[in-house]
Amino acid sequence: MRSLTIFLLLGVMGLGQSACVTKKKFLALQSQLDTANKDLGACGTKLNNLMNQLTACEKEKERLQGEINTNQRAIKLREEQIADLKAQIADLQTQRDKQVSQVGNLTVLNQSASENMRETLQQLQKKDQYIHLLQMAKTKADSINLALAVNLKGVLKDGLDDKDVEIKVDKTVVFINLSDKMLYQSGSAALTPKANEVLAKIAKIVESRPELEVMVEGYTDNLPIKNACMDDNWDLSVKRATSVVRALQNNFKIDPNRLIAAGRGQYNTLASNDTEEGRAINRRTRIIILPKINQFYDLLNPNNVPNK
Repeated sequence: MRSLTIFLLLGVMGLGQSACVTKKKFLALQSQLDTANKDLGACGTKLNNLMNQLTACEKEKERLQGEINTNQRAIKLREEQIADLKAQIADLQTQRDKQVSQVGNLTVLNQSASENMRETLQQLQKKDQYIHLLQMAKTKADSINLALAVNLKGVLKDGLDDKDVEIKVDKTVVFINLSDKMLYQSGSAALTPKANEVLAKIAKIVESRPELEVMVEGYTDNLPIKNACMDDNWDLSVKRATSVVRALQNNFKIDPNRLIAAGRGQYNTLASNDTEEGRAINRRTRIIILPKINQFYDLLNPNNVPNK
């Protein structure tokens, strides 16, 4: 028991001594801890400062990157402007070269312009002369046609009904409309005795003007016709025209080279075919007296322009 007590006492003493050593170490460690905490606090402060600096650096980096992008866009724009200016310079150089070439040809151009002006004046003079010729030709043609119409009216006025004959001047020709009842037997191309009297008077005028040609046109109404001699109105109109042409040639000795026969059928009407009066107007023979083509062109020949 005593031995146990001594052991416990020694243990307590050992613990006491051990507790004394630990306290000193503790105090030392506590001091170290305080120092470490102070150092840690300083490190934390320094870390915060460094973090703030890092954030500032990142913002500065972003700003600088923005400036770089802006500068790059500006550089690209300047490059495009430079390319455009180069193109403008090249175009200006081309224009300058053309202008230099044009300036170099000014003397030749002036000479050519003077020559062109002379030619233009000569052409204008020729045109004036040709216009004068046309006016003279028209005046001559109008005078010829008017005199011809007067002569025809004079020879045809006796013994004829005004409804059976019509004389008109139309542009460059004189034409005579003759009714079918005066010229032909009904539905036939055979000429009546009255027709020969009228044609004799017309032939007398035509014979006195050998420079003129005579075209005979036959017309019908729209009532259909078909018999042993006629197939249709075309056939009737042509045969009536040829009957007149044959009479002028055979009975009145008009040169056949001056005669033309044409059939117009039921077309080119003067009045409506819905009434008997209109159909009677449309059934007609037209004798057209006109200048020969070669003589008409002779009137327009510039070589015939009179000298002023």
